Amino acid sequence: MGKRISFIFGTRPEAIKLAPVILALKNDARFAIDVCVTAQHRSMLDQVLEIFNIVPDTDLNIMKPNQSLAEITSNAIARIDGYLVNSKPDIVLVQGDTTTVLAAALASFYHKIPVGHVEAGLRTFNKYSPFPEEINRVMTTHVAELHFAPTELSKENLVREGIAESKIFVTGNTVIDALLIAKEKIAGNPPGIDGIPESFMSGKDPIVLITGHRRENFGGGFESMCNAILELSKKFLDHRFIYPVHLNPNVREPVFRLLGSSPNISLVEPLSYLPFVRLMLRTKLILTDSGGIQEEAPTFGIPVLVMRDTTERPEGVQSGTVKLVGTEQQSIVGTVSELLLNDDAYQAMASAANPYGDGKATKRIIHHLAEYLGNI
Repeated sequence: MGKRISFIFGTRPEAIKLAPVILALKNDARFAIDVCVTAQHRSMLDQVLEIFNIVPDTDLNIMKPNQSLAEITSNAIARIDGYLVNSKPDIVLVQGDTTTVLAAALASFYHKIPVGHVEAGLRTFNKYSPFPEEINRVMTTHVAELHFAPTELSKENLVREGIAESKIFVTGNTVIDALLIAKEKIAGNPPGIDGIPESFMSGKDPIVLITGHRRENFGGGFESMCNAILELSKKFLDHRFIYPVHLNPNVREPVFRLLGSSPNISLVEPLSYLPFVRLMLRTKLILTDSGGIQEEAPTFGIPVLVMRDTTERPEGVQSGTVKLVGTEQQSIVGTVSELLLNDDAYQAMASAANPYGDGKATKRIIHHLAEYLGNI
């Protein structure tokens, strides 16, 4: 039996970004793979697992209505602790910056099990933005043994924090690996998109795709974002604005109240991964406060406007694929209008190269894992 690797994750983005690594390692006789999910985001996680045909070996199912961050963290640590007692892996792999990531890192540390951190080194240097993700990933860094940084800038962040260069490996981001798998699946069997008529997908009307869910934008931020989208929908009547609305009531209340009656705004339920990627392929411009989309969209030549004041992914801003627009109505409306009316400005963003990888991050991660596990 090969070295035992436990993957611990709980949300849709983690599942997407770890799926290529899990699938590759399952076909590698040097390793024994165990998948443990906390199900921090139950329904959205399950959709991704089904797409990639990944069946968890352990499902901790910690999700309960209206849990506080403290409750999620304490429940996850306690349940992961019990899991590790029985599974006894040689290494635990986590991805990103969720509460599950921090809980898994701490529980593994208590058992003196090394941790490999996929997508290590992202920073905004503002502990409240994004909240609580910035602190989750900073604390995980100082627990982890191996750091799989997506870019050179991420590596530099880690070195500045005192992490030995011998433990940092620049791999690219696995989200590109997953995206290329998804694109191939869609080409062979295009999925339907709930709430979006097929005529929209086969038509020519330009689509602006919107996502939003960040805690730091709850309240006034979402009010301002929604008012900007409403103003844009009236200004660009020939465009279709499509918004898959996050399940959090702090998101849904202002979105449905302010945008629910506009004729060229489509509010739909959260989309599974493949329908979302298909919609992204048809999209002209993306407005988001998400992290992963900043990495994905440039692969398809789609400009991304980030409705936040900070980003832990400055490589996209530096390369020209991403712009920060904040949450102020005037800033959002002005920047979107410029891109939709000025083709030169649009093409400058659309043609910029994706700084987040070439789709080979998984191979690099496995290479470094094999070297490490061969030496312990």
